[in-house]
Amino acid sequence: MKSILIVDDKPEIAKIIMIYLSSSYQVVYMENPVKAISWMNEGNIPDGIISDLNMPEMSGEEFVCYLKGNNLFNHIPILLEVADGISHGVGILSHEYGAVGYFLAKFLQSVGMQISFVIDIGYGAVSYTHLRAHETAANL
Repeated sequence: MKSILIVDDKPEIAKIIMIYLSSSYQVVYMENPVKAISWMNEGNIPDGIISDLNMPEMSGEEFVCYLKGNNLFNHIPILLEVADGISHGVGILSHEYGAVGYFLAKFLQSVGMQISFVIDIGYGAVSYTHLRAHETAANL
């Protein structure tokens, strides 16, 4: 079973994501990027990462930049979780940082489908809007 690392300082959000993903993936939760990096440096390499954008100690942007600059971790696809108020422009920024996409926290139900596109099917960047376009095209 493929594994997903969730990095979020809000355990209640992480629990919701875990509910959506736990039937298809082994899910590991870390409450901040510093702990996640330590866990990964112990030899734990997830197949994908979901990271909150706004966190104390180290931001989601810094976390993604660290991972993409490290040869051990730069192959891991990363989705960023963003709040509604900061979603404008995040798609462009997420790609600049090296993340494959993002999702709005209010659309948590789309996380499972996005992970499937990124991890299992191999699609690159997907956002909730892109995902809707793929679903519509598939139904034609």
